[in-house]
Amino acid sequence: MSAAHRFSVADHAHMARALQLAAQGLYTTTPNPRVGCVIVKDGHVIGEGWHRRAGTPHAEIHALQTAGDAARDATVYVTLEPCSHHGRTPPCAEALVQAGVARVVAAMSDPNPLVAGGGISMLVLAGIKAEVGLMENEARALNPGFISRMTRQRPWVRLKTASTLDGKTALANGASQWITGEAARADVQKLRARACAILTGSGTVLADNPRMNVRDIDIGRQPLKVIVDSALHTPVDTAILPALIACHHADPDARAALEQAGAEVIELPGTDKRVDLAALLTLLSQRGINELHVEAGAALNGALLAAGLVDEWVAYMAPMAVGDAARGLFAQPALTMLADAMRFRIADVRQIGDDLRLTLLPR
Repeated sequence: MSAAHRFSVADHAHMARALQLAAQGLYTTTPNPRVGCVIVKDGHVIGEGWHRRAGTPHAEIHALQTAGDAARDATVYVTLEPCSHHGRTPPCAEALVQAGVARVVAAMSDPNPLVAGGGISMLVLAGIKAEVGLMENEARALNPGFISRMTRQRPWVRLKTASTLDGKTALANGASQWITGEAARADVQKLRARACAILTGSGTVLADNPRMNVRDIDIGRQPLKVIVDSALHTPVDTAILPALIACHHADPDARAALEQAGAEVIELPGTDKRVDLAALLTLLSQRGINELHVEAGAALNGALLAAGLVDEWVAYMAPMAVGDAARGLFAQPALTMLADAMRFRIADVRQIGDDLRLTLLPR
C-alpha cells in the first residue's frame, strides 16, 4: 500500500505542521538535521517542538516536555526517524518509549549509519506502532546536506551564480557591481545563512576582496569560509580571513604568514598542480559540513561542474545584455557536439525583484 493510502488526512496535516516546525531550524541546526515534531491525542495537538541547535534537546524532547504526562497513548509525528544512539543528547526513541506513546509516524528513516532503522526498531520492540514514509519527499528536501554527508560522505554543493541574460558575470574589465538588484542580493544572504560553509576561489578573493559572510540575518554563527588557492596567493590582509585555504603545495613562508593572519592551510594536491576538489569535499564532510554554498569565478565553477560535484545550481539572471566580450560563467573546454553538454532540469523559477532566479538540478 502506498504512503498516500496508508495515512489519513489528519496524519498529513500533522506531518505538514511538523515539517513547518523543522524549517525553523533552517539556519541554526548544523551539523545536525532540521527536525520538527508534533504530538497529538484525541485529535488535539498537545505538544510541538523543533531542533534548534546542535547540543541542545532534539525536536521530540521539546514536544514531550510540552505534552507532559498527556503524551501517554498519544501519536507522535516527527520529520526524521527518532535517534537511537547516545550522542551529545540521549536517544529520542528511548524518551518516546519512556513517555508511553502509542504510535510514532516518521517522515523518513535516518540516513545516519548510527541510527539507520535503529530508532524504529527500538519503538517496535517496546510495543509502539511505528510507521515511516509520510511526506518523505518534503522531509528529504529539508535536509539535502545531511543526507548527502551521511550517504555520500560529501556535502550538498549548491552553486550560486549571478549573470546577465546573455550569461555574463562581469564586463571584460572586471566590473560586476551590480549585475543583479538589491532583492536578489538579499535573497543570496538566505542561501549563505542556511549553508555550513561558503566556498570561493583565489581569483575571486584577489579581484573582489569579498567578506563572504552572512549579513542582515541573525543566525548566531557564521559559515566556515573556504578558499581554493592552488598556488597560495591569498593576501594576508584579505577581508575573507579567517578561512580554510586548500592549496596544491604550500610555500612554507606563505603558509606561516597566512596562519599568523588566522588561516588554516591544508595541502590537497590534485592533477595539473590544482587542488583535488573531491578530496576537499570529503574533508569538509568529515568536519560536519552539510551544505556547501559556492560563490566563485568561472575557473572554479567550471572545475566543479566538470568534476560532477555540483548538486544544485541557483542562477540569478538580470534582464540585461552586455555582449560577447564580457566574462562568462564557466571556464570549460570548447565542445564540438551538443550531445556532450551538461544538462539540467529546472526545479524552480521565480522573479526576485527585477531579476529571475532559476534553481537547476543536474539530469
